[in-house]
Amino acid sequence: MIEIKEVRSTKAELRKFTEFQIDLYEGNPYYVPPLVSDDIDTLRPEGNPAFDFCESAYYMAYRDGKPAGRVAAIINHQINRDYRQNIVRFGFLDFIDDHEISAALMNAVEEWGRSKGMTKAVGPLGFTDLDREGLLVEGFEELSTMATNYNYPYYQTHLEKLGYRKESDWVEFMMEVPDKVPERYDRIADIVKKKYDLKVLKYDNRKRIKAEYGHAIFRLVNDAYKDLYQYSRLTERQIDHYISIYLNLLNLDLVTLVVEKTGRLIGLGIALPSMSVALRKSKGRYFPFGWYWLLKGLRGKNDRVDLLLVAVHPDYQNKGVNALMFQDLVPQFIKYGYRYAESNPEMETNSKVQSQWQYFNTRQHRRRRSYSKKL
Repeated sequence: MIEIKEVRSTKAELRKFTEFQIDLYEGNPYYVPPLVSDDIDTLRPEGNPAFDFCESAYYMAYRDGKPAGRVAAIINHQINRDYRQNIVRFGFLDFIDDHEISAALMNAVEEWGRSKGMTKAVGPLGFTDLDREGLLVEGFEELSTMATNYNYPYYQTHLEKLGYRKESDWVEFMMEVPDKVPERYDRIADIVKKKYDLKVLKYDNRKRIKAEYGHAIFRLVNDAYKDLYQYSRLTERQIDHYISIYLNLLNLDLVTLVVEKTGRLIGLGIALPSMSVALRKSKGRYFPFGWYWLLKGLRGKNDRVDLLLVAVHPDYQNKGVNALMFQDLVPQFIKYGYRYAESNPEMETNSKVQSQWQYFNTRQHRRRRSYSKKL
């Protein structure tokens, strides 16, 4: 017997919703759990300012009384208005290899979407682009990252059987950290600095970087990403939220700001030590001992670094600004002993972004896909 239950937005019910995936992937060596408390906050209006313009419904599927799947249905009204579309997003999607379960979950999303006047379902997507997005379709034997989804190969077959078709793909790259800054980057960086009168800013104080460039960082992200697929621009309340959460975690050696002579921020590179191993050991929980592994992940030895954000203002794209960032970051990667740098998902059509890896020894190791279906 299959039963679909709507999940209330209480911490207790959302904990069950979030922890379902941790149970589903028990023993999988490539899966990296989220921080359970972070996902709960993301799913609650009290913890996520995206609810200023989003609404959602959450569902869990049960087979003979046992949890068998979960999904979130999300409407981002801001992006629907911007793109003049009526789309319901689906995300936080996980299920056992049972076609009746996946069909029941997606039917719940579709029915909720229709009841709200939506005409198309698209996903996996979150509330905004800072949430995990995309269904893994290549790279199942690669260790996942803190910022991305992992899923079993059968998910793709289930969605396609239900009539979902490819909407867009993201690709990810693994770069070997070189022994020194590639000569081409050094040369381009020096030319660009002189030509446009740019400089690299570094900080050693979190309060100062928050006060002087906290808002500018996320406004630059809005400017740089505004034309990307289904991008949801960040509001001032979201920016305040992300400043308070994320800037406290960063190793400022791994934060590179590029500014004009006037001080206007036009380029940004932010990296973070890979948290994949730490999150696996913590099982996504701070307590009782998860905090130890998470702290060790941030401050201990690590051979991998994640490139969380790379953004260049549209006025300076394709002008070599990325070379300034890597001229600064590569020596930091060498200093901390990182052997590999891993990109976040990039649109497969975004040749501007992918061209920045051309001077590194690189392999494309994962691919993600969004799917859509008319309702």
